[in-house]
Amino acid sequence: MRSHVPNYHHPYTFVFVFILFPALGAYANTLSPTESLTISNNKTIVSRNETFELGFFTPGSSSRWYLGIWYKKIPIRTYVWVANRDNPLSRPNGSLKISYDNNLVIYDHSDTPVWSTNLTVGASRSSLVAELLDNGNFVLRDSNSNEYLWESFDFPTDTLLPDMKLGWDKKTGLDRVLRSWKSVEDPASGNFWTKLETRGFPEYYVFNRETIIYRSGPWIGNRFSCVPEMKPIEYMVYTFIASNEEVSYSYHMTKPEVYSTLSLSYTGTIQRRNWIEQSQAWKQLWYQPKDICDNYRQCGNYGYCDSNSLPNCNCIKGFGLGNGQEWALRDDSAGCVRKTRLSCDGRDGFVVVKRMKLPDTAATVLDRGIGLKECEAKCLQDCNCTAYANTDIRDGGSGCVIWKGGLFDIRSYANGGQDLYVKLAAADLDHVKITSHGTIIGSGIGVTIFLLIIIIIFSYWKIKQKSDITIQTPRVDQVRSQYLLTDEVVLTSERYISRENKTDDLELPLMEFEALAMATNRFSVANMLGQGGFGIVYKGMLPDGKEIAVKRLSKMSLQGTDEFKNEVRLIARLQHINLVRLLGCCVDKGEKMLIYEYLENLSLDSHLFDKIRRSNLSWQKRFDITNGIARGLLYLHQDSRFRIIHRDLKASNVLLDKNMTPKISDFGMARIFGPDETEANTRKVVGTYGYMAPEYAMDGIFSMKSDVFSFGVLLLEIITGKRSKGFYNSNRDHNLLGFVWRYWKEGKGIEIVDPIIIDDSSSALLWTHEILRCIQIGLLCVQERAEDRPVMATVMVMLGSETTAIPQPKRPGFCVGRSLFETELSSSTQRDDDLTVNQITLSVIDAR
Repeated sequence: MRSHVPNYHHPYTFVFVFILFPALGAYANTLSPTESLTISNNKTIVSRNETFELGFFTPGSSSRWYLGIWYKKIPIRTYVWVANRDNPLSRPNGSLKISYDNNLVIYDHSDTPVWSTNLTVGASRSSLVAELLDNGNFVLRDSNSNEYLWESFDFPTDTLLPDMKLGWDKKTGLDRVLRSWKSVEDPASGNFWTKLETRGFPEYYVFNRETIIYRSGPWIGNRFSCVPEMKPIEYMVYTFIASNEEVSYSYHMTKPEVYSTLSLSYTGTIQRRNWIEQSQAWKQLWYQPKDICDNYRQCGNYGYCDSNSLPNCNCIKGFGLGNGQEWALRDDSAGCVRKTRLSCDGRDGFVVVKRMKLPDTAATVLDRGIGLKECEAKCLQDCNCTAYANTDIRDGGSGCVIWKGGLFDIRSYANGGQDLYVKLAAADLDHVKITSHGTIIGSGIGVTIFLLIIIIIFSYWKIKQKSDITIQTPRVDQVRSQYLLTDEVVLTSERYISRENKTDDLELPLMEFEALAMATNRFSVANMLGQGGFGIVYKGMLPDGKEIAVKRLSKMSLQGTDEFKNEVRLIARLQHINLVRLLGCCVDKGEKMLIYEYLENLSLDSHLFDKIRRSNLSWQKRFDITNGIARGLLYLHQDSRFRIIHRDLKASNVLLDKNMTPKISDFGMARIFGPDETEANTRKVVGTYGYMAPEYAMDGIFSMKSDVFSFGVLLLEIITGKRSKGFYNSNRDHNLLGFVWRYWKEGKGIEIVDPIIIDDSSSALLWTHEILRCIQIGLLCVQERAEDRPVMATVMVMLGSETTAIPQPKRPGFCVGRSLFETELSSSTQRDDDLTVNQITLSVIDAR
């Protein structure tokens, strides 16, 4: 009996199958010389395991077309590679083909090449094939030999995928770098890029154009020196190669189902993210730079940065301040100088500095075959040697790296880093010798133990004394935290007055009243920068030409000694690019003043609500400012050493530097939360009308979500160009939130946007989608119920991704004034629990 076998080679059968199963064509993982990938046919190439997909796309609301690769199975569109990032297609009719000269080429609508692999290939064109591999590598290969002639892994954009290498290859001559997108919707090459330095002890740098802004520290066996978060993970294996043929870093996933990327954001941040299936979101595992101590060369030569100390910059033992006046004003880049010159006669020794990010290693000498003891001897014999350390921290340490000349870009870690041995003159060793293993030997050991005992006894007495005083002078709104370097954040007025002239109480440089009076031209009206309920801010100039901002607290101000002390302690410990920097303070002649860095562009409200200046605030600038404020607030809530609630976020408390980078200021009302605290209650409600969350204004309950509410109001102000405080539009809208909400529900959200943005016809269409998303995010932040509002980490994800699903907001909370829905209540059919109107009068609000 003859079996029936269908003839699939019959032309009609092929057409029949293709019509019934069009997906067979769409899910091909290769492109042959006879095929093309075009925008019009919406065809893509998918890897065999369906993890990655390659095709043409337009980012967000952009009208430009790019060829790129993204994760197919992840609902949030995440691009990992872009071919023609700097040569986009202006029309939706481009194509990708294997050309007659054996290259992958993207053609525009007129068949003009806009991107090519630029190869000189000797193979026959008929034997070439382009394939998207399961690891996301797009390759052009010879089908006969399977030799890769070109691969996308050799030309990364902003993302390092598993098995992709970052670094230099002598054989190919390639130096693989990451370069950021220009903005969230523009894949063009941005200002930020990375480079793995091959000289000395290899490490990678992050540049802003040609300026180094961050350094990873060298590879020390299992991670980069200044990325302590790179802990061993069971599903991830790191590989670092340093040889004459190759210097590279890569990582491999032992569990293919775990998606992990290392990317460089358009803001200059290196970040490791994992996809979390349960929450359907990317989780950030770590990011750098994180704080002020990550800034390149923050503390100058022979200085090290400690984010847990005040001031942040300190000199290594045996070194002193290079420029005392600059350090007093917290301009730490002056660095330190050696107290005693080295003798180079065998009497010099070493001091061990523990848990350090090793100094910049571009000019170092390596010997991986010797240990610390031999390394110490080698350094002693070399008069130019200034320090040494292990090259590998695993298994007790091995290898030797020697620095010659200055030591800079050093920081300390509470956990992490490694030991650095710095050479000192005998006179600076205090008769204590540090061996290569860090053992202290010397005749003064008995004295040292005795002094330690005395210090312990004294510390115990002081703690008990403070405890007794605290019991005698309790206060309702006092906040404490076990994470502070000192024992209290807010002190009673009686205790403060008795100790107000002690520098150890403020832990900041103290300046005399007369010096500040001279700097501000005797606090002249011409030097005024602004005025609030707590006092006046003046511009000042010190004798060396350094510009400062002086906040002179009014003697009638509601901000008393408690709030002043609170602001000093809090902001001095907070170091972030989006937080204003406190340089010092003054407590003299009954005056209380704060000295800040001077920011050239003053406050956000001076631009946003000014008829002339607001014209300079394009949507891109406003969006960048929004992102900066969000990052600063996220740092306060999540990434700083404390969990801090600002309680007075508003446009006038956001300052702008010369580059229009936003910096959150004014921490007089800020409060610290413990690790397990989620909210607190106060009988002293302080803040600004129009920005306060309902639960805080009504019941004194504040939390991270009350700050989120303020952020939402501020975001809507940035979009509309209208003030929340004192807003008036018509009889229907008595506050900004009601105005925005009504237009949003009517589907006319774009009509609330500042006309200056809309009038910018060149960008209005391009950013419309992003603006509408931001309106929606703002409304989510100002919802009535605190539990409905997102946390700042979620806000950052929504701001940074055009494809993240955003829920529909519920009606905003109204805590002051008449209901804007009074005229709608009679005909409303909505549920009562979906409409919340609060009508109260606030009698305790600090005008700021």
